[in-house]
Amino acid sequence: MATEHIENKLKLLPDLPGCYLMKDKNGHIIYVGKAKNLKNRVRSYFKSSHTGKTAKLVATIRDFETIITSTDKEAFLLEITLIQKHRPYFNIQLKQGNNGYPYIKITNERDPRLLIVNNVKNDGGYYFGPYPNVYAADETLNFLQKMYPLRRCNGFQHRPCLYYHMGQCLGACFKTVPKATYDSQIKKIKSFLNGNVSVAKKTITKKMHQAANNLEFERAADLRDQLKYIEVTVEKQKIISKDTTPRDIFNFYFNKGWISIQVFFIRQARLMKRIKRVFPVVNSAEEEMTSFIVQFYQQRDQPLPKEILVPSVLPKDVLSKVLDVSVRTPQRGQKRDLLEMAGKNAKLVLDEKFRLIELNQIKTTGAMNDLMDCLRLPHGHRIEAFDHSHIQGADLVSAMVVFEDGHPNRKLYRKYKLTTVDHADETASTKEVIRRRYSRLLKEHSELPDLILMDGGVIQMNAVKDVLVNELGLSIPVAGMVKNDKHKTADLLFGDSDQPLNLDPKSQAFYLVQRVQDEVHRFAISFHRQVHTKHSLSSRLDGIKGVGPKTRNKLLRHFGSMKHIEDASTSEIESLGISSTVAQTIKFSLNKSGAESNKN
Repeated sequence: MATEHIENKLKLLPDLPGCYLMKDKNGHIIYVGKAKNLKNRVRSYFKSSHTGKTAKLVATIRDFETIITSTDKEAFLLEITLIQKHRPYFNIQLKQGNNGYPYIKITNERDPRLLIVNNVKNDGGYYFGPYPNVYAADETLNFLQKMYPLRRCNGFQHRPCLYYHMGQCLGACFKTVPKATYDSQIKKIKSFLNGNVSVAKKTITKKMHQAANNLEFERAADLRDQLKYIEVTVEKQKIISKDTTPRDIFNFYFNKGWISIQVFFIRQARLMKRIKRVFPVVNSAEEEMTSFIVQFYQQRDQPLPKEILVPSVLPKDVLSKVLDVSVRTPQRGQKRDLLEMAGKNAKLVLDEKFRLIELNQIKTTGAMNDLMDCLRLPHGHRIEAFDHSHIQGADLVSAMVVFEDGHPNRKLYRKYKLTTVDHADETASTKEVIRRRYSRLLKEHSELPDLILMDGGVIQMNAVKDVLVNELGLSIPVAGMVKNDKHKTADLLFGDSDQPLNLDPKSQAFYLVQRVQDEVHRFAISFHRQVHTKHSLSSRLDGIKGVGPKTRNKLLRHFGSMKHIEDASTSEIESLGISSTVAQTIKFSLNKSGAESNKN
């Protein structure tokens, strides 16, 4: 029986090819599969009856994630790579051994040949593949040897070989074949294996129709299958390539103040690993992404690859200088396709998060009661939650969200610019915002909440209790929302103990706490971004004598940025109705502060 969490995720599955990773209650990957249609395949596990191993697998599943690909072939190749990497318990095939993917090779010899090989070597030959359908690769090789023959025999033997008589060998067995003849054939073979198969398909189709008209149905069927094998063999894929350069691929998707990041690790010419992250942003998405990439390698001791691929909006020169590695944006080909695939997966993850929040908000019946039961409190209907935000102690703000019966009531949200705290101090920040909020409610005789949640731990909880009990004489229950090392909701702290309550991560109570924590964090970050942006634009103007709010707004509206104001002439500033003295003061002050900034 699928849990509510899984039921919600099933509704959001895409109608696309890709791989799915089933997880147990500890988050371990227990099964990897691939599908032409992820929605239909994954839903079948939970919407159909099963026996044996499949029934045991479904009973163990507590979560799943997906990776979309462009084709079913890519999904197949990625599935094998993920199985070999994670060794899932319920995958009984494809766990061991070599990759098993054949390549079609044009050898680097005086009289070149076409071969099926299992490994790519640096021997000057041309390799095409890999091809997950071994039989299709063999059939395509046979077709090429018939249509564009090179050498099929073992070499010079003074007489023509059988293949020469069959038209499948150029005759290196008894004569010298000009290099130009080989080059012409090789050019056609390369074009064919790179996807230019229209001429070959027309030829086969014509022969198939002729065979059918002559009532040679077996021959027509063989030719039809040959068409299918050609299509399977030359289908392009991005999961595995012949390029063995170790590279990392970063892409992102930004929406509603949140950024979703995907990192693809390409090793041994395969997509070996995927990392995904979702979090709210303070600055622009491009700045957050750039900072994430730098910290990804500097803070995690992550080994640097030979190459990093990023979208074009990021400062590649800055990243290259800081990381001392090649950073670029591919413009075409397989690497460009991989970058786009990472972006599509990033969008899928963020869209899923938003839609899960919406679905969870619909199913809130009893969530508030479940939470109050976990805390052993009387049933209530109103929660108020607080969070703080700042950058290195600057632009300190707090925010409050209100949930009633499990639903956010945005009309009651409040923003606070902290006035008594001028540096990063969790205790002082918490005391100020709690004092301001509940002294006002008492003064207005307004309704008090049934529970206060703080985004933090014991420090914030004690600060709240100190103000409520010792200053205001209130006894509102207070709990702290705890995050794990991945900055995701983990548990609650409540009472005098510093031990978490061990909430069931699949319970309605946990989902409610998760929604509250995500929402208050998002609201605080959003408010802080507004304050920080405003201050960064206007703080330098505020300190100039003669520049008040009206003049400052007039300048910003007309010029749009501090850079344009600095570059403007005195006469351009005066044209806005600003006096000559004030215009000259503005120019002098901005030029002076800019020079000092450059000096520092």
